[in-house]
Amino acid sequence: MTTLLIHAGETGAQAPGPRTGGVPLVPPGFVWPTCRACGGALLFLLHLPLGEGGGDGDRDEGGARGRGDVVSVFLCQNDPGMCDEWDATGGANRAYLFAAEGLAAPAVPAHGETRLGAVSALRTEEVDAAGFPEALDAWADDDAASLLVQGQLGGEPAWIQGDETPHCPGCAERMAFTAQLEEGYDFSTSANFGGGGIGYVFTCARCRDAAFLWQR
Repeated sequence: MTTLLIHAGETGAQAPGPRTGGVPLVPPGFVWPTCRACGGALLFLLHLPLGEGGGDGDRDEGGARGRGDVVSVFLCQNDPGMCDEWDATGGANRAYLFAAEGLAAPAVPAHGETRLGAVSALRTEEVDAAGFPEALDAWADDDAASLLVQGQLGGEPAWIQGDETPHCPGCAERMAFTAQLEEGYDFSTSANFGGGGIGYVFTCARCRDAAFLWQR
C-alpha cells in the first residue's frame, strides 16, 4: 500500500492537520530560522503531523513512530536559485521534528519571504500500489486529478536524480524517509523546487531531528 497526500482545499493558517503554508506550530522558545547564505528569514512550507505509523516507523527504527510528532519544514525563497535551498545540509532550508504537545504559532518575521500565498490542506488516501508512481497512475484518471496528488506519506521515495538520503548529524545513521511533496497545487500554494521538482522529508526519532531536500 502507498499513502498519497491529496490536496483538500484551503484551510486555516494555524490548522492542526497536514497542510502547506500558513504559520508553523512550534514549541516555546522557538526561533524562526534564517538562511545561512543570504541571512533572510526562511519561508514556512509544511506542517505534517505524524499519526500511527507516520514516517514509516514500523520499517525503520530511526524514523518517527507516530507518537505525537510533527514535522515542520522551512526553506529559503528570498531569491530562488541563489541559495542552496535544495541541499539537506546547505543551510538554506530547515526541517524540525517536534513533539505535538504544547505547540503554538510564533510571531512571523516582518521581512523576507516567509509565507506561501495560500494555505492548502492535505488529506491521506491509501492506494493498493507498490510505490508512488504506481499509486499516482492508479488514483488519478486524468491530468486534472493527478494535480490533486501532492506527494506521499511514508513508503519509499520516488527519486528523480537518485538516492540522496541524508545521514543524521547526531548519530550518523541514514535518516528514515517520512514524506515527499510536490511543488504545490497551483501558483499560490507552490514553493520553488526548481520548476517541477519534488521535495523529500526525512526524520531521525532517536536524535529528534529532521531533514529536507528537493530534486528536479
